[in-house]
Amino acid sequence: MKVALNKNALKQQRDKLALYRRYLPSLELKRQQLLAAWRTAQRDLAEADAEIAALDAHSEPLLSLLGGSTIPTRDLARLVRVREVSLGEENVVGVRVPTVEAVEFERVAYSTLALPFWVDAVVENLEALARLRVRRQVAAARERALEAASRKIAQRVNLFEKVLIPTAAENIGRIRIALSDQDRAAVVRSKLAKRKRAASTRGDRTASARGAGS
Repeated sequence: MKVALNKNALKQQRDKLALYRRYLPSLELKRQQLLAAWRTAQRDLAEADAEIAALDAHSEPLLSLLGGSTIPTRDLARLVRVREVSLGEENVVGVRVPTVEAVEFERVAYSTLALPFWVDAVVENLEALARLRVRRQVAAARERALEAASRKIAQRVNLFEKVLIPTAAENIGRIRIALSDQDRAAVVRSKLAKRKRAASTRGDRTASARGAGS
């Protein structure tokens, strides 16, 4: 965009530069806060993955029991199901992210005498795994939202630092040079006009003196 090289434009560019420089620290602070929140979300997601892996490892002895059992695995899976997942919402540095309020399960009644002793442990593990998976899904959603917000605010900071502020400063420099050139040109024109008037006055006087002498 072409900038006018005059005093009004100079004031406008100075005002813009002052505004950008005043606004940039708050943008940078928000960028740092969002980056910290994003890193926390990444850690929470990694912790959920680690807990799922640990639960899977802890469940390996049960898998060996299942392998030697005549009870179909699908029948065991039907003993417990997620009845309801209650999600909330949290404001993290201006970003709305989900939270887990509660996970409710429904167990099918079964006879502890008719089924092996380890079925109780299987049911507990199924509930724990389902709870962890819900937690991981929410953690992943939080991480994605905060990553997107961090990327967006970083782009705005870069816009201010690398485009808006340098452009305004450059425009101010150009306008100052132009105004200085204009001032010098005005001084030169003024001097030339004075010399011209002075020469014209001397010429008139000389002509008058010649007319008087004749």
